[in-house]
Amino acid sequence: MKTLVVITGPTGIGKTYLAVRRAEQYHTPIVNADSRQIYRDMPIGTAAPKPEQLSRVKHYFVGTLGLDASYHAARFETEALAVLDQVFAERDIAILSGGSMLYIDAVCRGIDAMPDIRPEVRHQMKQRLEREGLEALAAELALLDPVYHAECDLCNPVRVVHALEICHQTGKPFSSFRTSRAKERPFRILKIGLRRERAELFSRIAARVGEMQAEGLVEEARRLLPYRHLKALNTVGYKELFAHFDGLWSLEQALDKISRNTRVYAKKQMTWLQKDTSVNWFHPEDSDGITKFLLENGV
Repeated sequence: MKTLVVITGPTGIGKTYLAVRRAEQYHTPIVNADSRQIYRDMPIGTAAPKPEQLSRVKHYFVGTLGLDASYHAARFETEALAVLDQVFAERDIAILSGGSMLYIDAVCRGIDAMPDIRPEVRHQMKQRLEREGLEALAAELALLDPVYHAECDLCNPVRVVHALEICHQTGKPFSSFRTSRAKERPFRILKIGLRRERAELFSRIAARVGEMQAEGLVEEARRLLPYRHLKALNTVGYKELFAHFDGLWSLEQALDKISRNTRVYAKKQMTWLQKDTSVNWFHPEDSDGITKFLLENGV
């Protein structure tokens, strides 16, 4: 039986380490489900797999797009399923790993059909984003669609703007178009969710920000400063450092805000995941428990 093992969880939880170990065990590649790691030239700020990990296991969708490329979950669904067809032609097990929950859902359940946005609505929302800023639009989303606002990555302008486009064009919440009907897939899906106690996770996030700084995060962000207007860089880790370069915050303040905003994002990821009853939860270091679960399910 062809089986897709999904390894997911909030940022900083330890997904990459576990995914690489399991991929080596099963001699299979990793399909990466991270909406930012897919871009080139920003490996430190996105916590992309290290070169050593990439050399041990083949990864798909890591560093494959230019910063100016447009990408979305529906495209990921199509391309990831095509990759899985190739993998399953040779192997019985494939691994999907990442923390972009919409991308995980795209592969496991499929993307719901959404209304086509009229050009005038898209233009209006683009102008409003430039004029009012992302924070103001996120606040409006909280009023028009509190359900989606609770789980949306509010640092991602593509997600916020698209949800508002749907709201304004249809007069209905974006979340009302998301159904509970999953598409049929020609493989079995086993989901492993990773979680730690909140204090433990937050401590890891703070430590990882320090590691990123030591690895050259500030220098990476400075190199990317000319491209700050691109959607790929409107994300935690870069926005805060761009503000530091603008003289708004000290470096210490910027790094502290990166940690804080990453914690907020991690909590939103957990909110999304906890609604998924198909997730089987483990501590990342519970190797025996994860192995037992997989063996009991014939993997």
